[in-house]
Amino acid sequence: MSPISRAHRARAGHRVGIVADSSTGGAEAARLLDALSPDLALGVTRLPMRRLPNPDDLRIAWRIARLTQRLSPDILHGHGAKGGLYARLPALLPGFPAPAGPLARIYTPHGGSLHFRPDTVFGAIFFAAERIMARVTDFIPFESDYARRRFYDVIATPPARACVIHNGLLPEEFAPVAPAPDAADFVFIGEMRVAKGVEDLLRAFATLPAEPRLALVGSGSDEAAFRALSAQLDLSDRVHFLPRMPTREALRRGRILVTPSRAESLPYIVIEAMAARRPIVATAIGGVPVIFGREAHRLPPPGDPPALARAMQEARDMEESTLNALLDDLAAQAQEKFTVEQMTAGILRGYGAALATRG
Repeated sequence: MSPISRAHRARAGHRVGIVADSSTGGAEAARLLDALSPDLALGVTRLPMRRLPNPDDLRIAWRIARLTQRLSPDILHGHGAKGGLYARLPALLPGFPAPAGPLARIYTPHGGSLHFRPDTVFGAIFFAAERIMARVTDFIPFESDYARRRFYDVIATPPARACVIHNGLLPEEFAPVAPAPDAADFVFIGEMRVAKGVEDLLRAFATLPAEPRLALVGSGSDEAAFRALSAQLDLSDRVHFLPRMPTREALRRGRILVTPSRAESLPYIVIEAMAARRPIVATAIGGVPVIFGREAHRLPPPGDPPALARAMQEARDMEESTLNALLDDLAAQAQEKFTVEQMTAGILRGYGAALATRG
C-alpha cells in the first residue's frame, strides 16, 4: 500500500483495506500492518503469495474474489505482477465470485517482472498474461516513466487510461536523519537478492582502501550466498549483516547509503534517503536517474564493481561543504517531486476517472 497518512484518508473519507503477503516481511511487516490496522475500515488480510507463477495462485485469487464480494469496494488496486494478477484474474475466469457492484480494477506494475526478457519462458508467459489482463484493467498508474516505457515496449500500449504518478513521502519523512555514533562507513538497505546488486557491492567494497565498514540491512533468498561471498573475500570482520528494521533507523546504521541495483523502477529507499539528507551512491538503472535529476551524472552504471567502488570512494572523500550543498540540492528535488500530496492527488484522479467509466 502507498504510504497515505491517516489525515489524508480521513479528509477524503475513504474506507480502505489491505491484502498482503503473509510469507515475507517478517516481524517488521507485521508491525507496520498492525500500526495501520486501526485506520483500515476494510481490515488487513494476509495470504501466502508466491513471487513466481504457482498453481496455488488460483486458490488465492478465489479467496480475494470472495473477500471483494463480501466487502464490496469500489476500487481493487493490485500492486506488482502478483497483486495485479489477483486483482484482475477473477474478472476473466468463469465461475469466480462476482463483485456485488461496479468495481474498477487498477494495476501498478513494479520493476521486478518488467525486467524479464521477452525471449525467456517466464517473460513470454508474463507478457502474454499482461496483454490478456489489460482487457479488464481500468487504470494503470506507473510509478516511473521507465516502467511506463518498458511496459509499452515489451507488452503493449494499454487500452486503459495510464499515466506516471511518482511515489511520495509523508511530511515527517523529510526530517533529517543523523548517523549513529558507531555507524558504518556504508550501508545497504533492501532485499538480499541478486537483482539488488549486493554481490557487486561486496566486490566493490573489497577493493576500497583504509578498511572501511559496511552494514547490510535486510533479508532475502540470496542472503546465504552473500554471506559466503563476504567470507570468501575476507570481509567478515568489516561487513555486518543486520535484520530488517524501519527505514529511518536503518539509515542511521551507515554514513553513506549504497543502492547498487542491477534492476529497479523507482526505489523508495533512494527517495527516503534523499529526503532525510543522507549521502547516496546509486546505480543509473530504471527510474533512479529521474530521482537524482540534476545530479544524475554522478551515478555509476549497474553491474560494474570498479565503477561502483570509485563512486563510493568519491562520496567518502567529498569535502563537507560540497557534500552539504549536494544534500541540500537532492532534498530540495525530493520535496519538489516526491510528496504524498502529489501522489495521492494523482491516484485519486485516476480512481475517479476509472469509476466514472465503470459506472
